[in-house]
Amino acid sequence: MMNIDSMTTYDQSEQLAKAEAGVEALFQNRKDRWYPSSHIASKAGWINDPNGLCYFKGRYHAYYQLNPFDSVWGACHWGHVSSEDMVTWRREPIAMAPSFEAEQDGVFSGSAVVSDDGKLVIYYTGHRWRNGVNEDEGNLQEQCMAVSDDGIHFSKLGVVVPCPDDRILHFRDPKVWKQGDSWRMVFGVSTPEHRGEIWMYTSKDMVNWTFEKPIYQHPDPGVFMLECPDMFPLDDKWVICYSAMGLHPQGFEARNHNNAGYVIGTWQPGGDFQQETEFHLWDDGHNYYAPQTFQGPDGRRLVFGWMSPFTEPIPMQEDNWCGQFTVPREVTLAGDHLRTQPIREYSQLDQGQQDFGPIELGVNESRDLLADAQTADIEMEIDLARSQAERIGLEIHRTSNGDHTLVCYDDQLERVVLDRHCNTYGDRGYRTAPLDKSDGKLKLRIIVDRGSIEVYVNDGLEVMSSYSFPAEGPRAIRLIAESGEGKALIPSLTISQIGTIWQESDR
Repeated sequence: MMNIDSMTTYDQSEQLAKAEAGVEALFQNRKDRWYPSSHIASKAGWINDPNGLCYFKGRYHAYYQLNPFDSVWGACHWGHVSSEDMVTWRREPIAMAPSFEAEQDGVFSGSAVVSDDGKLVIYYTGHRWRNGVNEDEGNLQEQCMAVSDDGIHFSKLGVVVPCPDDRILHFRDPKVWKQGDSWRMVFGVSTPEHRGEIWMYTSKDMVNWTFEKPIYQHPDPGVFMLECPDMFPLDDKWVICYSAMGLHPQGFEARNHNNAGYVIGTWQPGGDFQQETEFHLWDDGHNYYAPQTFQGPDGRRLVFGWMSPFTEPIPMQEDNWCGQFTVPREVTLAGDHLRTQPIREYSQLDQGQQDFGPIELGVNESRDLLADAQTADIEMEIDLARSQAERIGLEIHRTSNGDHTLVCYDDQLERVVLDRHCNTYGDRGYRTAPLDKSDGKLKLRIIVDRGSIEVYVNDGLEVMSSYSFPAEGPRAIRLIAESGEGKALIPSLTISQIGTIWQESDR
């Protein structure tokens, strides 16, 4: 049983009030040209990592890193939204703000669990700059604890896992779960030798934690930190996931500033993790980082990722907001990697489906499908075995000046491509996802919001999530076939508008 009666509590009411006022001030001048209607984002201000994902007292809760005073990273608080069904979400009061010394420079990322006595317990990283100003001399980071009866109002109980070595400059992002009669905590560490590791601690009472062992070390000595680690069972396997800092690009892989992925293996409490697969990206797109999973009340493993705008320019910052989550995805095991696809409930948002298939396009032929699509849920099949075009796909967010983002199958690469080279706003470049062509067909599901695109390949065997900021004017969707020796065959293609996830008062 958790004994917290003797622990100090820290009041944060004044800091929370200032944060709420900060978000409201930014919201008054928020522009919505790219603001998402079907993805979680803060009402205003900057967001990053998903935090504290859980199901508690009949509602799903999603917390997130929030700067309530600006649309750039900084002043980390915990924002909060909740939902009965993961379809319609409501905004909740800001959950946590910096209010005592160990967290004076930020309430950093963490996770949530339900205690045996029915309380929601948050474990998170309290953050301070060593020099009091910035990260030039490293961080002072410790794992902290907060408790709530309703998931909305929290009592902070201070530090429960202090940093054990003053030479450690990164020590953060606890993920906690219960196994048997013990609680387990993993978090990311940059060792004194600057190696990226994940450490495991254990506890019987949720308050007193004991170091057990490093459960994972990244094999690349250039990877100096493993942020936002997660560890969970799936069927008869265990998955360790992390966001690697210092990982260098190799071919099509790991092209982003930092890259989130996982390894799969086996593990028994007290033993070592036995890795059985290579590192695999969660998502092959431009903008995906810091995913966190949790178990739903029906046993499903669910995940949210942060669509991370690491690369300049970041045009949405001019609009008084920055950052959003991906749609919630269900995680299942698919051999040596994970399958992730939108939760089945997400289709409840679909409206006014239009059926365009089957379609046959000639060489270099294109066809306009929709003149203006602010949002779209697209399901498309391409007959690879009988098509002869070099590229077959969709120009999305196409505006009158020629701006668009292309999602296509590229026969020369034999991969699915998301290409932003025609974008006026934001970072450009392209990303690709590998493809198994053995069955001669390709299934794509493409989720389009005002400023983002998510591409699910063959029922989520691969995914690409990227920002796409349309230019001014209507946003068309065009089907294209490029070059090659013959036609493109599309057996089926449907497009639905996506309704908003927000209650009317929360948009």
